[in-house]
Amino acid sequence: MRKTNMQAYKLNATIDESGHLIIDEPLNIAPGTVEVIILQPVPSLESSRENQIQSQPEKQKRIVECSIPILKEWLESTEPTPSDFDPDQAKWEYLREKHNL
Repeated sequence: MRKTNMQAYKLNATIDESGHLIIDEPLNIAPGTVEVIILQPVPSLESSRENQIQSQPEKQKRIVECSIPILKEWLESTEPTPSDFDPDQAKWEYLREKHNL
C-alpha cells in the first residue's frame, strides 16, 4: 500500500434532498481525486432525551404491592409479564445458552 501525504481543508457544505454534497464556497485546490470526511452535527443527548420523553405516549402506571419503597417504585416502572410467558421455557433457554447446549 502506497502512503500518500494529504492536505486538510475545512469547508462548509450542505446535503441536498437528493443526497448530493454541495460545497458552499469555491475551492482553490488542484483538480484530482480527494478523500471526503463528513462531520454532521447531532442533537445533544439532553435534547434527544427530551424529544423521546415528549414523543412517548403516556403509559399507565402499574400498581404493585410492596413494603420496600425503592423496589415498589422500580416494579411500577417495569412492563408486566406477557400472558403467554413460560418460566420453564425461559429457564431452559437460559441454561442452553449458558452451557452451549
